[in-house]
Amino acid sequence: MAFGDYLGPFRGFATVFRQMFKPRLTRSYPHEMRVKPQRFHGRHVLNRYPDGMEKCIGCELCAGVCPAACIYVRGQDNPVDAPVSPGERFGYVYEINLLRCIFCGLCVEACPTEAITMTQLFEFSVTDREDAIYTKDELLVQPDGTPNHGQPDGPLIDINELKIADGWMRATSPSGRAEYEGIPAWTPSAGVGLRPAEKGQSDGSQTGGEDA
Repeated sequence: MAFGDYLGPFRGFATVFRQMFKPRLTRSYPHEMRVKPQRFHGRHVLNRYPDGMEKCIGCELCAGVCPAACIYVRGQDNPVDAPVSPGERFGYVYEINLLRCIFCGLCVEACPTEAITMTQLFEFSVTDREDAIYTKDELLVQPDGTPNHGQPDGPLIDINELKIADGWMRATSPSGRAEYEGIPAWTPSAGVGLRPAEKGQSDGSQTGGEDA
């Protein structure tokens, strides 16, 4: 048996000892929370226009693009005397099974009216599987833009992550073309207002950007 064969078990210990002297990455969760990225994929919300009308038009594109088949949408014709959305139809039924959702954000990309967006809230749990199926009652914000949580408060649930405007960042961004610079990328939403304009690359704000 070669001499190197006798060192085999000790090589594993050497790896352990090297890691012992490195800075620890463990956080004292939940007392110490990490800062989430602006475009974090958390719990969904259904938005309204500033006048209170619903943005969802019941087109079912979000349900069609969902790779986990966790979204169920049914549209209905808008009442002539009291329209719910600006289009011909509105989302009469809207359900998301969060037990199946993989939080990929494809539903946000597919939505033509920016009705569904994702927040920074992900710390929520249920004791009954049926409670994980969010309906339109929980997903749709109030006419003033106040979100509905649909879950009881808890030590790990920070409701402010549904209320803070910065936490309502959409899951996608423009492709970085110059014509988008200085133009807001998203339409106004109730309780959120108009998004800041895209900065583009001429001011060096993006990775790899150069000063003009």
